[in-house]
Amino acid sequence: MDLPHAWQVEPPDASSEADVARLKELLCAQQEDGRGWSTASADDVLVDVGDTGTRMRENVVVRDRAGVIRAWGTVHDRASGRMMFRHVVDRDLPAADADVCSDVLFAWAEAQAATVGAARGLAVQQIDLEAFADDERQHKWLENAGFNRVRSWWQMSRQVEAPETDLVPSPVSWEKEGVRFRLVRRAGNGMPDEDDLHAVHDVLEEAFTDHFNSNEETFEEFVFRLREDPGHRWDHWWLAELMDGSHPQPVGALVGTELGGDPAGSYVAYIGVRSLARGRGVAKGMLNTIIADAAGRGRNRVALEVDADSPTGAEGLYVSMGWVTKYVTESWHKDVPVAEEVQG
Repeated sequence: MDLPHAWQVEPPDASSEADVARLKELLCAQQEDGRGWSTASADDVLVDVGDTGTRMRENVVVRDRAGVIRAWGTVHDRASGRMMFRHVVDRDLPAADADVCSDVLFAWAEAQAATVGAARGLAVQQIDLEAFADDERQHKWLENAGFNRVRSWWQMSRQVEAPETDLVPSPVSWEKEGVRFRLVRRAGNGMPDEDDLHAVHDVLEEAFTDHFNSNEETFEEFVFRLREDPGHRWDHWWLAELMDGSHPQPVGALVGTELGGDPAGSYVAYIGVRSLARGRGVAKGMLNTIIADAAGRGRNRVALEVDADSPTGAEGLYVSMGWVTKYVTESWHKDVPVAEEVQG
């Protein structure tokens, strides 16, 4: 089945306020249908289509004969072997037109996967798409396109109260039972200490080695990607260090971001603990630190994502500390073979 007459497939225009506003509208509608409310902003769209995102991202849109964007696909070369894909189709389109738009986006994404895989010298490139657990329309499309549902993720949130500033002595730095929790150091110009950033990356790479779909990400990829986040703040990065020996040993890391809203919230983008320090209260200490920090900033919540089948049983800690699941997302994967002639 082909697109209707005079419909066009092309990249979006990131310099067009109308295009950015339309992409935000489509993304908000997908969120509202999938979980009941939307949080997408123009900044979220620009992460994918704007100048900051062009290094590792590609985009395509489907326009109707009037030039209105009816579907949007964006891919992100996240790490070796893993390409993230966002697939958004106008919720108001007739079913037949929506199906065709969906097919166009999937075909484009597979072509992108072959290109990305070839650039990295891979034989197979994974496409990873996150869908809302209640979005049956997208589930049907994913199944028809050969994707497999492989994992569920609990999107959890915890209310924050003003008195919780006292959960830790100071979110900047505090110590308990031989573990020091501190912000990543920053120079006078506000930029972070590079050794500390490497320590955060090293801790998280080791902590997530045995986790689902873990793919090695270089330090440069890691820092660049996290700085793209509209909520990125250097004063939301923490390290936990063992103080047992002559030199502090980084064993835990938490990367937080700011969530939009009124009031704003905080988000735990990453939290990881090296195996040698598990059982020493490192994760709980870091979580208490970001809660106290959020309370001190007048925020009302801290959110995070947890693997429903986490090998560490992390959800037990989160529930015991007050987190509750607000909605569920799912990972859908498809492995795309990279032809030898494309690799060459």
